Amino acid sequence: METADQSGLAALGRRWREDLGRWGIPEEILAQAAESPWRHSPGRFARRAEKALARRGGPTHDRAREALPEGGTVLDVGAGAGAASLPLAPGLLIAVDTSAEMLAELTRKAAPLGVRVETVEGRWPDVAGETGAADVVVCAHVVYNVPDLPEFFAALSARARRRVVVELTPRHPMSWLNPLWKHFHDLERPVSPTAEDAAAIARALGHAVRVETAERAPDPGETLDDRAAQAARRLCLPPERAPEVARVVEALGMWPEPPSGTVTLWWDVQPDDASVPRGVPDEE
Repeated sequence: METADQSGLAALGRRWREDLGRWGIPEEILAQAAESPWRHSPGRFARRAEKALARRGGPTHDRAREALPEGGTVLDVGAGAGAASLPLAPGLLIAVDTSAEMLAELTRKAAPLGVRVETVEGRWPDVAGETGAADVVVCAHVVYNVPDLPEFFAALSARARRRVVVELTPRHPMSWLNPLWKHFHDLERPVSPTAEDAAAIARALGHAVRVETAERAPDPGETLDDRAAQAARRLCLPPERAPEVARVVEALGMWPEPPSGTVTLWWDVQPDDASVPRGVPDEE
């Protein structure tokens, strides 16, 4: 591990936080929402885990698997229902998530696989002290919810004995809604941050970051009605406007949903790295 670039890291971290902040929803629109536009569907995460178990492979799985010793330990941060970690079949899976419902679903899926699971409910890195070290740390589709990414990445590395593997989309996962925000609210949405920005932060921490990309097929269980209902909620529109959203989605050429991309960032850690977070500068 190289020495962290302190001044560059502070600037990159500040820009990441500012860019994420621009994804906030204006209060006057948020006040119209019948339910939280940020809520995640446990069913969608469960389907993603089932798909990953049925079709194991891809850059994230392969890079994690090759670094995992027989019977080794995996720490999955933002585990959801286990899509990134259960297919690895580790000897021990330490799953961290803010949702007790997601962790319960992961535990149910792990039982028939013979995977021993320890769950930690809470937000990373606040709960990092409640987990031990792991041979491999995985974190899939979480970083766009993380304002303080340098601290987050440093805590991942501090818990890894061998490797950290991070999966994310090339751009913010809500970017697909940008044309709909413009149509329904005349609101221009951001285009940053990106996966390249996340990789730059990991490099500024001193890691030799490798990058791999892959195509991800649409959710086969999702219908146009499902997509429209999800979009209506994300857009803070009432559920009864979902049919209108469906018509606009089709008119804008957003359905059938095209394949999307994923980016895998991974880096190896040295034995003395897996102790305490380091390389994150104090900000005034």
